[in-house]
Amino acid sequence: MSDSYDVLIIGAGPGGYVTAIRAAQLGFRTAVVDREHLGGICLNWGCIPTKALLRSAEIFHYMQHAKDYGLSAEKIGFDAAAIVKRSRGVSARLNGGVGMLLKKNKVDVIWGEARIEAAPKGDAPGRVAVAASQRAEAPKGAKGPGAYAARHIIVATGARPRVLPGIEPDKRQIWTYYEAMVPESMPRSLLVMGSGAIGIEFASFYRTMGAEVTVVELLPQILPVEDAEIAGIARKRFEKQGIRILTGAKVTKVEKGRDAVTATVEADGKSQAITAETLISAVGVVGNIENLGLEGLGVRTDRGIVVTDGLGRTNVAGIYAIGDVAGPPMLAHKAEHEGVLCVETIKGLPTHPMDKGKIPGCTYCQPQIASVGLTEAKAREQGFDIRVGRFPFLGNGKAIALGEPDGLVKTIFDKKTGQLLGAHMVGAEVTELIQGYVVAMQLETTEEDLMHTVFPHPTLSEMMHESVLDAYGRVIHV
Repeated sequence: MSDSYDVLIIGAGPGGYVTAIRAAQLGFRTAVVDREHLGGICLNWGCIPTKALLRSAEIFHYMQHAKDYGLSAEKIGFDAAAIVKRSRGVSARLNGGVGMLLKKNKVDVIWGEARIEAAPKGDAPGRVAVAASQRAEAPKGAKGPGAYAARHIIVATGARPRVLPGIEPDKRQIWTYYEAMVPESMPRSLLVMGSGAIGIEFASFYRTMGAEVTVVELLPQILPVEDAEIAGIARKRFEKQGIRILTGAKVTKVEKGRDAVTATVEADGKSQAITAETLISAVGVVGNIENLGLEGLGVRTDRGIVVTDGLGRTNVAGIYAIGDVAGPPMLAHKAEHEGVLCVETIKGLPTHPMDKGKIPGCTYCQPQIASVGLTEAKAREQGFDIRVGRFPFLGNGKAIALGEPDGLVKTIFDKKTGQLLGAHMVGAEVTELIQGYVVAMQLETTEEDLMHTVFPHPTLSEMMHESVLDAYGRVIHV
């Protein structure tokens, strides 16, 4: 063994690097292994660069509507290469920041492909073999291939785009989110398969930049995990923007031509051909569990994810899993919190499994969507007698001043106890507002606490207050 650690983490995405830093804070000798990029998919090819692209689209949108604000803007246009360059620059800057944080916390970075050769037994360390990376050069100061030992091995290898047979990405006409973030030019027309957060964000971005966009969703509702009322409002906004949406529809065949792709789409017993310059496949992700040695060690997996007990522990002592590879919801903030719980459990600190019902979800399209907790349908399915409050953006002074009068804040309470069961929003800046409800749920706040909380004026957050008041027949401004 060339080196030995208390905790060794495979994967330096948001779950992995945060876990490594927390482990080091707890006094563990810590290392993190990666093969491609610090910060993982989220920082390099997901959350962060897409938000940079969407910010460019948002500003472009406001420039196009300058007259609405008493302003004038002439010769409005964009440089696709410059938009992509800015997005990649944002990722590069944060990638370097992760390296600095790991160094500051004395976490060793090992560069290469990791494979667990033996699980820890008792106090004896397990073994991890690291081969040379075939994907990227090692960052400065990183350790290289070799044999490493660790008493605790945490798998944080994330996920990759799901690929459907016959619709394999070719980096030219059929894209995943990788290619969609670095277009050489903006496509004139686009077909998006899947209307989850990834699909809808790219549909919103490319439509704002001028592409003709069609979204195909297999389920009856776009944004399938969201409250049906909120998804319906979002759909109307998207269609008003010119996005064509087909729900309950399935792509059965894709044919590539010289300059376009033609998809056969079946819906309501009818078939139609849709031709577009580019197709984005956004039909979910699958965990990276292959080639890690898990099967040989007897680590239990289920449909592409590693089975854990809610605190990161697998069925094999000394081996843990967190983040996307440990199952849904596949969100960066879930991975980070899960990793902290995992190493604090290893340390012997009092911990309890994360309540996944209190993890917020955000979609950064135009309009934004944000939610936490149960949808109205789920609350009813679970037998709750509920109160539902709603407040429209049209009744909020700040929203009107911003020129953003379209949207809704919706709250769901248990009529018996006053417990906040869920909160759902669509409209401007709701991805920043949702955390207020998350804190309220974490603190087990009741409707009375929320109704007696003073919200600042004029703010969008006042709608959160009014929605609660509405659930109890006390709304003021509608």
